[in-house]
Amino acid sequence: MAMLLIRNYSFISALKQPCYKQFSHLSPVRHAHQLKKFPKWLGSIYKRQSSRVSGNGERKVGYWLLACCGMVSGSVIIGGLTRLTESGLSMVNWHLLKDMRPPQTQEEWEAEFEKYKQFPEYEYVHKEMTLEQYRAIYYMEYLHRMWGRAIGLVFAIPAIYFFARGSLSRPLKIRTLVYGGLIGFQGFIGWWMVKSGLKFDAKCETDIPRVSQYRLATHFGLAVLLYASMLYTALGILLPLQPQPAHPRMKALRILAHSSLGIAFFTALSGAFVAGLDAGLVYNSFPKMSGAWIPDDILAFSPKIVNFTENPTTVQFDHRLLGITTLSLIGTTWALARSVGVSPRARLAVNCLALAGVTQVTLGITTLLYFVPTLVAASHQFGSLAVLSTALWLMHELRKKR
Repeated sequence: MAMLLIRNYSFISALKQPCYKQFSHLSPVRHAHQLKKFPKWLGSIYKRQSSRVSGNGERKVGYWLLACCGMVSGSVIIGGLTRLTESGLSMVNWHLLKDMRPPQTQEEWEAEFEKYKQFPEYEYVHKEMTLEQYRAIYYMEYLHRMWGRAIGLVFAIPAIYFFARGSLSRPLKIRTLVYGGLIGFQGFIGWWMVKSGLKFDAKCETDIPRVSQYRLATHFGLAVLLYASMLYTALGILLPLQPQPAHPRMKALRILAHSSLGIAFFTALSGAFVAGLDAGLVYNSFPKMSGAWIPDDILAFSPKIVNFTENPTTVQFDHRLLGITTLSLIGTTWALARSVGVSPRARLAVNCLALAGVTQVTLGITTLLYFVPTLVAASHQFGSLAVLSTALWLMHELRKKR
């Protein structure tokens, strides 16, 4: 309704020009049957003004979605740092509003620390931790939770505005509602994940409390899906398609681009299992694993199927294999794109994808060889989003015009 009023205002403004004031007493809504008698050139002016308003509104929606993507990527980075610094279990309760205020006084900090001491991570991992050290990990988790709330605000306030102004088409309205649901659901999944680490049943002497790798992968995977969906929608709004050559191998190139995106997603998801099991701390050599291409304990667990999600050796082996496969597929896509002669923007996208792929594999190997240093490992996690982003960009550029 709001968009209709804007268009009517633009129309009436045009009618007030000296050359066609004779039509200014007519309403575009109430006198539609009379407006059919307007000259064609007058109708074209109205259409141009309407499309200009609609186009500007859509671009604002595109930039808003890009901002949301930036917020989600920031959450992925902070979440990775929270995991790497073993801060994720420092806040043992979850309240939507109460959590927004951290402890202020010495008494409040001591009370919060006492709560933490009642849970297994303190007993098995941080037995010697001081209050000052606890504050550091608390603030890391606090930042992660507050960033999640900020994502909700950055998404919700403009979404309400765009709904009220009628700036969203029907498909965009549906997607926006889905995005909002996913953002809210992520908060629930995050706490569900944390709860898994507050209970502990040691399976061996070296076992320590940690969140479930299944729940961690769910939390990370949903964040990636949310990010990818919003980014692809934003690209569709902001980047009009450039024509591609009618080359016989264009179909094969599109298939390779889609395959690169798919394998990159599964590689990133396998990385969540590596993080959840601390699998980056076993077999810190490359390309072989302690002198062997296939380690002896790769199928040590029973039943065999659980090795792929619970055996750190198998999980690391799979992640290596997926990473190399992803890079090989990206390299093939890059070579084929150059031979096909794609549009300038598609060529830039495939070059960026190749660079992101090489950088990501280099970061992964460095993370492994140096026993998972925090900054390098966090960069490696962010690198997965860089690969996915450039793959999505290339996929967008190679789309067929409808």
